[in-house]
Amino acid sequence: MERNDVEELKERVLCAAVLEKAGFAIDLKESTRRAVKYRRGDDIIIVIHDGKGWFDPLSDAKGDIYALVAHLDRVGFPECLEHVANLVGFVPTEPLWTRTARKQEADVAVGERWRRRRKPWPGSLTWRYLGEERALSDATIRAAIRHDRLCEGPHGSMWAAHTDDAGLVTGWEERGPEWRGFATGGAKVLFRFGPVDAFRFCLTEAAIDAMSLAVIEDMRSDSLFLSTGGGWSPSTDAAIRALVTRDNAFLVAATDNNGQGDVYAERLRAIANEASCRFERLRPTAEDWNADLRMMKKKGGEKEGDTLLPHARRSRQG
Repeated sequence: MERNDVEELKERVLCAAVLEKAGFAIDLKESTRRAVKYRRGDDIIIVIHDGKGWFDPLSDAKGDIYALVAHLDRVGFPECLEHVANLVGFVPTEPLWTRTARKQEADVAVGERWRRRRKPWPGSLTWRYLGEERALSDATIRAAIRHDRLCEGPHGSMWAAHTDDAGLVTGWEERGPEWRGFATGGAKVLFRFGPVDAFRFCLTEAAIDAMSLAVIEDMRSDSLFLSTGGGWSPSTDAAIRALVTRDNAFLVAATDNNGQGDVYAERLRAIANEASCRFERLRPTAEDWNADLRMMKKKGGEKEGDTLLPHARRSRQG
């Protein structure tokens, strides 16, 4: 097949078609418009670039549609071409989104869009979502607002700011009762909640989990609670490495209690090893820290022994 034909074929078939035929299904709760998560048992593939690209969050595998077929079927390039050619004309299922794209927002600078949003206030839809549905304390919400970490999103959703090393807003996680996503045109770096001069860095996968862990740990004064926003961009990696250069740095992998969380934890362990800093793997009892916090609230907020949940599991590396 001529090179032009190979490129034309690649343009005619989406990665979603390969995944759907292979038995994967969309995880709508964990997807955004720009990054659609597909699951098949324990296998996870994230489709990006308008369906033309993909990556495996549990490994370093990524690429175009031909690389996806090779990754799933362990076949050579000629078999990949044949597989993709057989999918021409197949229309995969499209995710049903709960809101329309706000294309006009991409034309306004990220920082300006952040400044234009109103902060949550007691009784607002966002405040009620965080307090009632997510079990965050009023004190935690107020602290996040005071440090310019939260804004009101549309329809009772929350915007949680990601910032760079200079403190500038680069984007924000968007979470609400019916929506999750990331700022259009924004960049994931880190959500940061806590004292700027902290030396203990607790990495979670969502801003709500970072704030939940802060509540569970009674907002430790030595700790900065962080979120990668479910991704691992070069900017995120660089920001984490910058933090662990601080004196007495202590890196805590507080990622989710599942396979993806374990992969992220091992990446953090490798960073800690390179920086020769202390490391700890801290697992929630449930899948994530907000689930633990809601469980605590349901049980009356009782804690045993220290500020952590009684069954939270640790593994330490000095």
